[in-house]
Amino acid sequence: MSDDRLIIFDTTLRDGEQSPGASMTRDEKVRIAKLLEQMNVDIIEAGFPIASVGDFESVKAVATAVKTSTVCGLARALDKDIDRAGEAIKSAESGRIHTFIATSPIHMKAKLRMEPDQVLEQAVHAVKRARQYTDDVEFSAEDAGRSELDFLCRVVEAAIDAGASTINIPDTVGYNIPHQFGETIRQIIERVPNSDKAIFSVHCHNDLGLAVGNSLAAVLNGARQVECTINGLGERAGNASLEEVVMAVRTRQDVFSCDTNIDTRIIVPASNLVSAVTGFPVQPNKAIVGKNAFAHESGIHQDGILKSRETYEIMRAQDVGWSDNKLILGKHSGRSAVKARLVELGIEIESESALNTIFDRYKALADLKHEIYDEDLIVVANESLSTSSNVKYELISSWVCSETGETPHAKVVITIDGEEVTGEADGGGSVDAVYSAIKSIVTDVGVLELYSVNNVTSGTDSQGEVNVRLEKDGRLVYGTGADTDIVIASAKAYLDALNKLSITLDREHPQHTGV
Repeated sequence: MSDDRLIIFDTTLRDGEQSPGASMTRDEKVRIAKLLEQMNVDIIEAGFPIASVGDFESVKAVATAVKTSTVCGLARALDKDIDRAGEAIKSAESGRIHTFIATSPIHMKAKLRMEPDQVLEQAVHAVKRARQYTDDVEFSAEDAGRSELDFLCRVVEAAIDAGASTINIPDTVGYNIPHQFGETIRQIIERVPNSDKAIFSVHCHNDLGLAVGNSLAAVLNGARQVECTINGLGERAGNASLEEVVMAVRTRQDVFSCDTNIDTRIIVPASNLVSAVTGFPVQPNKAIVGKNAFAHESGIHQDGILKSRETYEIMRAQDVGWSDNKLILGKHSGRSAVKARLVELGIEIESESALNTIFDRYKALADLKHEIYDEDLIVVANESLSTSSNVKYELISSWVCSETGETPHAKVVITIDGEEVTGEADGGGSVDAVYSAIKSIVTDVGVLELYSVNNVTSGTDSQGEVNVRLEKDGRLVYGTGADTDIVIASAKAYLDALNKLSITLDREHPQHTGV
């Protein structure tokens, strides 16, 4: 590989999905993977195949669907994990096994209960076993950011000798500081005799808000692969944000001697899709993909932008996939026009039935909202394509009476496994009344921990997008819903979360030792 190329390893489907409440179905993973492939992501880590039957099937489905990106499966340094990962990626045009074991003193002692020499031996064994399935093997030293450098160098050298072509140095708990982490990467590359035979990678977590900073410091010191996620999704405070890493390197070519192959115009569509699938909204001031990322309210800033964009903008909004919020279609637009615009927005429609579902929802929205913008169409498409055929609860109708001085009252009709059921209740407000009506039918709903509303576009006829978070028995799920009527959007979001709660999950976590 040329030294001027930076490999992007996206782990949204694996580490991103480990965010509490961010579970994805197999079909949703395939949709995201195909958009990542369109973005020219080099490696897509599709999941942890040993975790469950569902995870295995998801990785297998992504491996079959993706043709140009490498599809990767994660495996602990255990034979059963590696064999399962090998089976899952078997159909991939280009497949990788990513195996790991912890190397920090605290992890080896408290979690693995293994001596350093045992860890080294297990790492070598795991890499050699993975090589039986593919020549593309990545080895990670978990919690490398807190590992002793001498031992880390020993493990890295042995893993390369065993056949690992990529060596990942993760800051698993987000503990490192950029100058320190960069120096660690530099020293490993300099001290390991066979370091020229492998690509060095980093996987940084954001516990101190330094995931991107640490990743970039590593790149400046010789790392040529960065592991990241769309929107910075991930466990705890998240991972390094793909969009921030890519645009930092692309924008500051005066500093970085490398660049990625990423088609940056797909960044915002990918952000929108991941947010819609997981129910994790993007904060307005999020770099690159937040709604305010290219907004200028200050009069001084506005004046400068009008005179010369470069006065306050270091990137063009269009270069990362933001549209001009333009009116795109009318009430009488046909299916072909809708499909063509969706393709321009990075949303691929694979079947006539999917297009029909989107088009029906689009026409219904056009009857309520005469001006349809790109953002409206994206919400309609994502909501339509994310609808599962195995929906347990579905909203049929909602009626609310809210009058000054009177207690709001709501009546809802929903289907439960296809059978219509009606519920009524009072509430402190219109939304509370609707939620109480739903709870009169579905009693085991957990605790509502979050309720938020965002407008999709401007104006009083804008669609409102509602996000809710439910907690039940320690499990978190997110639900989303959109409608021009905020009460109906709220009901949709609540039922979306309840549908996710109704699915039984039995998944193993990769950081459990498994021994």
